[in-house]
Amino acid sequence: MPRAIELSILMPCLNEAETLAVCIRKARGFLERAGVEGEIVVADNGSSDGSQEIALANGARLVRVETKGYGAALAGGIAAAQGRFVIMGDADDSYDFENLGPFLAKLREGNKLVMGNRFKGGIKDGAMPPLHRYLGNPVLSFVGRLFFGSHIGDFHCGLRGFDRQAILDLNLRTTGMEFASEMVVKATQAKLPIAEVPTTLSPDGRSRRPHLRSFRDGWRHLRFLLLFSPRWLFLYPGLALLLVGIVLGGVLLGGPVHITRTIEIDIHTFLMAAMFIIVGLQAISFALIGRRFASRYGFIPKSNFDGVLEALTLERILLAAVLLIGLGVGTLIWGVSVWASRDFGPLDANSSMRYMILAMTALVSGLQLGMSGFMSSMINIPLYERRVTELPPPDDPMSRRRDLPKKKP
Repeated sequence: MPRAIELSILMPCLNEAETLAVCIRKARGFLERAGVEGEIVVADNGSSDGSQEIALANGARLVRVETKGYGAALAGGIAAAQGRFVIMGDADDSYDFENLGPFLAKLREGNKLVMGNRFKGGIKDGAMPPLHRYLGNPVLSFVGRLFFGSHIGDFHCGLRGFDRQAILDLNLRTTGMEFASEMVVKATQAKLPIAEVPTTLSPDGRSRRPHLRSFRDGWRHLRFLLLFSPRWLFLYPGLALLLVGIVLGGVLLGGPVHITRTIEIDIHTFLMAAMFIIVGLQAISFALIGRRFASRYGFIPKSNFDGVLEALTLERILLAAVLLIGLGVGTLIWGVSVWASRDFGPLDANSSMRYMILAMTALVSGLQLGMSGFMSSMINIPLYERRVTELPPPDDPMSRRRDLPKKKP
């Protein structure tokens, strides 16, 4: 009987006619030397330069992926792969398909994801633009480690191996270059065993421009990291703004404050403090709503923080909103009464404006909080699928019950 395929070597392909055959030959050479039962899968994303024919002529299995994008091509190739393990790499001859042994060894040890690290293995001259080497990749990898607690040093290395079923279970969704970040982030969040091996990056063998666009794809990676971490996108900035606004507003509520003999902060700074409070509270609300939505629908794994979210019921949020609105209304009524006591004449703008700003801040914050509470509660509305059982027609013999008593003659 045929042996089960242990390893699928996957190459996403979009017009790689110049280098595809070389990559396939190197990958096949590795399988033969290592004695590994494997296959080479080329996930073609709509090539128009004859890459499909080259793949078939060199003995690779061709998978046509209609949805455009680097991530879409990889997702289609992973779904079609037959091996227990998959090692993916670009088909531009920049990665060494002849030296995949360290990846396979780490996978056999039980790691579910094995990342290559180009900064440890070496980047040859001309293989990576300076902007990517010294700014883009290090910064984005640092952001990924900071946001998600990962230990990976090279988030965007295109040469990586993984347990096929474990990655399929992560339900990766992105279709562009950010697919590389999504795989690492979700594997980290799922607490999968992850290892890293040094790998060498060489200049690619193509004469045309690479598909990668520095600023467009860099932004897509950063956007993905931010969207998958509501804490860093909304919660931490919101808490910082709220804290600064409360402290600064509390200091200035009683009157102007002299920083030095020539520097004084007064009503204008007090107005800025009010803005910090409003924006900070809204950012915190977005963080809670985003976390609840992402956790509820499986974009982000559940954590202990979800227990805090469950305690923030609509009724408790509305109670806090009513208290804030009550504070705002009370302050507004007091300001009007002071104005009435002066026969609605001129007021001291410096003192009266403080209380009006306080009233406005409390009213806006209360209304925002109440609306955010309703929005958050919409996510908790249970969803039920209506299941309709199709009954057989009355004259269908299979619909007759066999346990009915027979009629007496």
